[in-house]
Amino acid sequence: MANQIPLVDYLALGDHPHLTALECASCGARYFDRRNACAGCSGTEFASVVVQNDGIVKAFSIVTFAAPGVPVPFVSAIIDCGGTSVRGNVINCEPSPEVITLGMPVRLATYVLGTDDNGVEAIGFGFEPAN
Repeated sequence: MANQIPLVDYLALGDHPHLTALECASCGARYFDRRNACAGCSGTEFASVVVQNDGIVKAFSIVTFAAPGVPVPFVSAIIDCGGTSVRGNVINCEPSPEVITLGMPVRLATYVLGTDDNGVEAIGFGFEPAN
């Protein structure tokens, strides 16, 4: 297996890839970025927690215009993973409103974004239909 690095710090790779969030010890709010204080309650203590891999599409947009070099169309979505909102693309399916629907069950999927000259793979994540 090639050496791999995640595109974002909160993507854990290995045999069972998953996302991790920082959970506020005071109110339970979850964040994917570094925090000095909770935006909800101003708490300053956080614990790392595993985010559920399965979720449902809560909102989505089919993107048809993007920066040069970014293939379109693609689906940008907000996924509810057991109460944690995750922003990500819906992948491995046709980007059309006939296929992508609100409430659609999805699951975390990883994929290779590219490989450097030393053979190290950059790994990204998205969500694919769960069926």
